[in-house]
Amino acid sequence: MTHKVALIVGAGAGLSASLARLFAKSGMRVALAARTPDDLTKLAQETGAKTFACDATKREQVNKLFADLDAATLGPDVVVYNASYRARGPLIDLDPAEVEKSIAVTAFGGFLIAQAAARRMLPNGHGAILFTGASASVKGYAQSAPFAMGKFALRGLAQSMARELSPHGIHVAHVVVDGGIRSARRVETPDKPDSLLDPDAVAMSYLQLLQQPRNAWAWEIELRPWVEKF
Repeated sequence: MTHKVALIVGAGAGLSASLARLFAKSGMRVALAARTPDDLTKLAQETGAKTFACDATKREQVNKLFADLDAATLGPDVVVYNASYRARGPLIDLDPAEVEKSIAVTAFGGFLIAQAAARRMLPNGHGAILFTGASASVKGYAQSAPFAMGKFALRGLAQSMARELSPHGIHVAHVVVDGGIRSARRVETPDKPDSLLDPDAVAMSYLQLLQQPRNAWAWEIELRPWVEKF
């Protein structure tokens, strides 16, 4: 691996945990950022990761996060933005404050984190910034407008960044996770094997992005179970 330190923002159980384990196994040092880092104690012990408190929607907290990373000699050359927030309901009943929060967490936080990361990566001409998308990145579902607004915005950010930063040696990629991810609360039924995404398998695709040669970088990939409809 040419990448040495990975920062996962919006860390928690599921995909973030799978990413932390795989990155650590691949030889990278790992930093985990979340609003409630106390929930990450077990994962941090398992992976040797350092944990940091950060609300990615707050510019001052993002600045402090990267300053703390620098102080801990954990300046990342890989950043994964995995935070999101959903507000559901009929359009006419949606609480504007909840809509604002959904867009802020899902997209604006991604901008703040990416901006801070890019400022540190550009002088080195090296790094990777990966964004976690969803079905809602490309499909706006009924009664899910806020999530689609946030994920569409995040995808636009990723595409624009890829075009701007790739010529400077920074790999920017957007991962559309088009399907449900298996978890303790979401399990497959016996009649539908492999109908949910395995978080460890999804994490492997992130690692493969990091291993791509720069003459064949992907800016976006879509992942879905073999039974998922397009």
